Amino acid sequence: MGDGREDVPPLTASAFVAALWHEQSDAELAKYARYFPVDVDGRVDGDRFIGVRMGTVFSLAGEFAALPLDQIEALLDDDIHEARAGALRIMANRAKAKSADESTRRQLYELYLRRHDRINNWDLVDLGAWDVVGGWLRDHPRDVLYRLAESQSLWERRTAMLATLAFVRRGELDDAYAIAERLLGDPEDLVRKPIGAVLRAAGDHDEPRLLAFLGRHGPSMARVTLRFAIEHVDEATRRSILAATA
Repeated sequence: MGDGREDVPPLTASAFVAALWHEQSDAELAKYARYFPVDVDGRVDGDRFIGVRMGTVFSLAGEFAALPLDQIEALLDDDIHEARAGALRIMANRAKAKSADESTRRQLYELYLRRHDRINNWDLVDLGAWDVVGGWLRDHPRDVLYRLAESQSLWERRTAMLATLAFVRRGELDDAYAIAERLLGDPEDLVRKPIGAVLRAAGDHDEPRLLAFLGRHGPSMARVTLRFAIEHVDEATRRSILAATA
């Protein structure tokens, strides 16, 4: 961390937050304004940003890798955004660890869904959706994703889409396409963009299936979704698709 701290921290949420404050920087806080509409006090939509570089948050998550589940939930309850980001990083790291047993993965999955009210920004969803939620659902019924796709919460809809990356990475594409189809009319760019990103990943496994999907839905698809989806398609095909859907 570059600050001379060598003591092993106590495994509590309050110790994690104290370590965050130790790393706080006004310069880093200013950088968050590039990605979040933070006000002069570092707040946006109930979040409080204090200005800790995300790489530092991730390093702290490594130091607190064994944080008890109740203390992870306490971090999720904190109004500091970087604290919640740390909680999600710890959860994701633990869920995808080769040593993670069934009980641990289930508990993390259940915590994510139960406290989705605190997973309320795009980066927080991105930190845990596919490793914690998708990782568990790889080997379990996936009905929950279809319920999340119908949610009034855009963050739950984003989770539904991004969780399918855990299946896409194994070449299992059906749920990704089914949920993408349900969400194609979503009014939020923060849902439209991940739809395109997941379709792009699906196309890396089976490009003809992606092109067939775009042939059916491209004309009615949000432009941002379409552009994300065709990023890995060859240039001539991209131009053809964009011209046909203009």
